[in-house]
Amino acid sequence: MLRLSVLTVLAGALVLGPAQARAADACDALTARVIRTTGASLAGRAGPVAVFRAQDAERMSLDCRAPARITVASLDREPPPAYFVLIGRAARALAGTDPAAAEVLALNLHQASLLASAPQRGGTGRALMLCETGPRTDALREDLTVCRIAPRAGLSRIRRAG
Repeated sequence: MLRLSVLTVLAGALVLGPAQARAADACDALTARVIRTTGASLAGRAGPVAVFRAQDAERMSLDCRAPARITVASLDREPPPAYFVLIGRAARALAGTDPAAAEVLALNLHQASLLASAPQRGGTGRALMLCETGPRTDALREDLTVCRIAPRAGLSRIRRAG
């Protein structure tokens, strides 16, 4: 009985080990793509979360856990245009979305959030976005503007006949 449980644990370690290594490699590749596409620099990495230094945002982070997402935050209630350009580039890195379209979406969601005093959601291409403006009570409480980007699930490049 003990021998069977030891074999089960070893088999589980062999199965999980490569999966964790693949996940880490995928996160490394995504982190490198974010750096290359946005011009941000890596400030640190702990497990599936990478934190960046970006000139046009107070905070920028990547969470590689499925679904991967990027958070871009600003101390300004009305950030400068460069903040929205950065969001467009981040959407390009994460989801392959047209950066100009993502930039416009982020700006529109931000404006709608200001008017509604509530978070606003939208999507463009393969990216989904949530932007919110105003006082916060979570870990990003000092940031007045926060946009989160995630890849749109369920899109396939396979065209169906019919």
